[in-house]
Amino acid sequence: MNIDVINLGPMDNCIYLVSEGQDALLIDPAWDMNFLEHTLQEKGLRLLAVFFTHGHFDHVKFAQDLLEKHRLKGYMEKNDVILSGIDAHMLNAYSGEQTFDVGPFRVEIIPTPGHTAGGVCIKIGNALFTGDTLFPGACGRVDLPSSDPREMRRSLVKLSKLPEDTQIFAGHSYGGKCSSTIGYERVKNPFMRNAIRDAEAL
Repeated sequence: MNIDVINLGPMDNCIYLVSEGQDALLIDPAWDMNFLEHTLQEKGLRLLAVFFTHGHFDHVKFAQDLLEKHRLKGYMEKNDVILSGIDAHMLNAYSGEQTFDVGPFRVEIIPTPGHTAGGVCIKIGNALFTGDTLFPGACGRVDLPSSDPREMRRSLVKLSKLPEDTQIFAGHSYGGKCSSTIGYERVKNPFMRNAIRDAEAL
């Protein structure tokens, strides 16, 4: 499995192109659909599905154009459908933990509310696409509509229980870095450390 990190937009977004052979998935495509189309064509890839970690505009901007062109429905947790602004008929809305088999990919959905009510992390093999839930050294904002700091703490504790070698790929390259491992974040990320500490104190 190959993972291409595509940085687009004014907010340091990390868009992920996951491929196996000629089959591909896009995670959180936004901002420049022409560039994404060119990348798919240049690599000779067939887009099978689009997944969203959450519905904030900077992770979905212009994505409906891509879905319509490829005659696909995107996958999004139901609580973020309205937030996204994407027409509901263009989305496969789901709830809770899910596993989707798409071509050669087994896509596991881990609900991680906190940044938004419908925030999820997307696990494919040993790669975990964390959107705005978990960043290297940080976590997503919890002062926005539909955010919840208690839910964020619970989500961080949940992620901390994944295998240490799980590779994380965040939704933004804040500080120039978008990837890390669960093991590293468990030790070095103050937000995850504090969430674990609070959970253990209960």
